[in-house]
Amino acid sequence: MSEKKKGVKKMSKALSKDNYTYLSRKPGIQLIRAGSYEKKELNTVLGIPEVKAQILDFPITENKEAITLGLYSMQKATKGFDFKHDFLEIQTVISGKFVLSDDQENNFVAEAGDVVVISPGTTVTFHGESDGEAVYIKHILPEPAFV
Repeated sequence: MSEKKKGVKKMSKALSKDNYTYLSRKPGIQLIRAGSYEKKELNTVLGIPEVKAQILDFPITENKEAITLGLYSMQKATKGFDFKHDFLEIQTVISGKFVLSDDQENNFVAEAGDVVVISPGTTVTFHGESDGEAVYIKHILPEPAFV
């Protein structure tokens, strides 16, 4: 889309790679236990009180081609939101469902076990009837508001 869609939230890019503790900082494996980190309330970040969603970014590497792991939850709400992706993101739904549409008029209901691939330059609508949990990988540094 060449024009900015009204109401679409585009997050800022991280100003510096030095602000984060990266998961790949040393050899070995790491375990991120479910519930060990508190997700950020997305309604506050987006400024849409009716949205019921939480998010958390984990920076993986500071290499030239940054990659970030994230956790995302959304509960049924009276309102959804639009989100502009200027980066590749791959989401795996681990429970519940996400009702999604994009600026190319694609509509999907992604359920547990489904993988959603969001190409750079896509505006995705996360509809209010969504109620689920997802894990995602995105090809960008973490969003500062989500860390």
